[in-house]
Amino acid sequence: MLTDLTIKNVAIIDTLHIMLKPGLTVLTGETGAGKSIIIDAVGLIMGSRASSDLIRSGEEEAVVEALFDISALPEIKQQLGEAGFDCEDELLVKRSLTRSGKNKIFINGCMATLALLSDIAPRLINIYGQHDSQTLLKPDNHLRLLDAFSGSVALRQKFSDLFSRLASVRGLLAGLEQAEREAERRTDLLSYQSEEIAKAALKPGEEEQLLEQRQLLASAEKLGSVSSEAFDRLYGGDGALLGQLKRISGSITELSAIDHSLQGTAASLEGAYLQLEDTAITLRDYASRIESDPAMLQQIDDRLDQLGKLKKKYAPTAEEILDYKVGIDAELEELHDREQSRHTLEAELDNLEKQLKQLGGELTTARVAGAKKLKHALESEAHQLAMKGAIIEPTLEPLTEPRSNGFEKVEFLFSPNPGEIPRPLGRIASGGELSRLMLAIKQVLPDSDVPTLIFDEVDTGIGGATSELVGRKLKNVATGQQVLCITHLPQVAVFANQQLRVEKLITDGRTTTRVLELDLKERTSEVARMLAGTTVTDSALKHAAEMLATGSNI
Repeated sequence: MLTDLTIKNVAIIDTLHIMLKPGLTVLTGETGAGKSIIIDAVGLIMGSRASSDLIRSGEEEAVVEALFDISALPEIKQQLGEAGFDCEDELLVKRSLTRSGKNKIFINGCMATLALLSDIAPRLINIYGQHDSQTLLKPDNHLRLLDAFSGSVALRQKFSDLFSRLASVRGLLAGLEQAEREAERRTDLLSYQSEEIAKAALKPGEEEQLLEQRQLLASAEKLGSVSSEAFDRLYGGDGALLGQLKRISGSITELSAIDHSLQGTAASLEGAYLQLEDTAITLRDYASRIESDPAMLQQIDDRLDQLGKLKKKYAPTAEEILDYKVGIDAELEELHDREQSRHTLEAELDNLEKQLKQLGGELTTARVAGAKKLKHALESEAHQLAMKGAIIEPTLEPLTEPRSNGFEKVEFLFSPNPGEIPRPLGRIASGGELSRLMLAIKQVLPDSDVPTLIFDEVDTGIGGATSELVGRKLKNVATGQQVLCITHLPQVAVFANQQLRVEKLITDGRTTTRVLELDLKERTSEVARMLAGTTVTDSALKHAAEMLATGSNI
């Protein structure tokens, strides 16, 4: 609820601070005292268009601050918290206007956007008057009111959830169909790559082996000639090393028979001879195996070239290329499963469309029945509120395509006088009629998620017994919500839990507005003034006291 309202330099208001209480609060006072300016200031807090014309003459800045108790509004606390604002049980909204056009909005002391304020404000306050009626002038709210009256809120939510799922499945299908065209191209590419790698029959470490084999084949001539030459010099040719070593070994062996100290040397020479002989034989055998094979060399070059191309296309090593193939094979399997996914989604879509049609039919049936009852209930209330013969027609217009809230749009049409064709409320209802229509709705649908309601001009064009009935109905609404009402009728004012008198003062040639909270004695005088005019008589005071006593007992 709205607990405090501070207004500075708005129109004729200099500085004004109003503390508001739960229940019904009425603002009374002479015409032109500034009551409507207060409503305009509240409108700024709700995000209405800011004009520098509202700034008090001679001032550069106007400021409006509103303090709300939001302890019972967890959704707003959560939204503000997610938006980065510190928010517990109190919400302070400040809006400043400057002549330079640099207007600012603050929420709990931090800069905020007009979009955020315009989003949360209608969930804090609704104003019903000539230019403000967030509920009645928007057909989307008419549907919400009809569903609340007909008990279809849960059914509509179920329909909305189903509609969202249907839209999601349609989106998935549309994306899938688009993706399928891409998938065909992707499948062709991946299939080619997988087949190309598979045909290559890669083996880990193969390239290293091929490079080693290629080096041998490329050097076959050199390997053969050098190994043959080494054999000849060791064993096969004239003056071969082994022949000389044989003679030397024999000579030293003869000497060792004479000098036993040479036996070790003779044995070493014999061992060296045997080792060199084995080496020579090995070289001979090696040279005999070496053959030049240009065909095999070409095959190896071709294979290495193939591996090089695969490495350039896919990965630096054979192992990584094989890993890549595992990945694309998995993707190919997923792409092949896409067709099955599409069939599954199509079946789900068909099922959802049938459910939505059935649920939408149930919702329409409930709304049609509810519209008839709501028409009767609202017209009965409107006739009591000085709108005799008024027609209120909740109309249902089928939609070519369903929306998230059903198969039809709902709009309340209104005719204030018999014989006139009912038309949209915003084009035909006056400010007073809108206020009283909202009051009628609040009698039929008392529950609301908006904690504060402001009724402006609700008493326009009424009097007598109807005035008293309006007051009673306002007080009835105020048992569940905070209600503020501007009124000129004492029959309405006496039902208030709090009465504020708005006065216009002239000080040092400047006009300003002040607001006073009235006690019982002051209320009696104010109600008497509203009854009798400028001259307040004893009988007027007595009558006012009786009316207040009656109003307080309701």
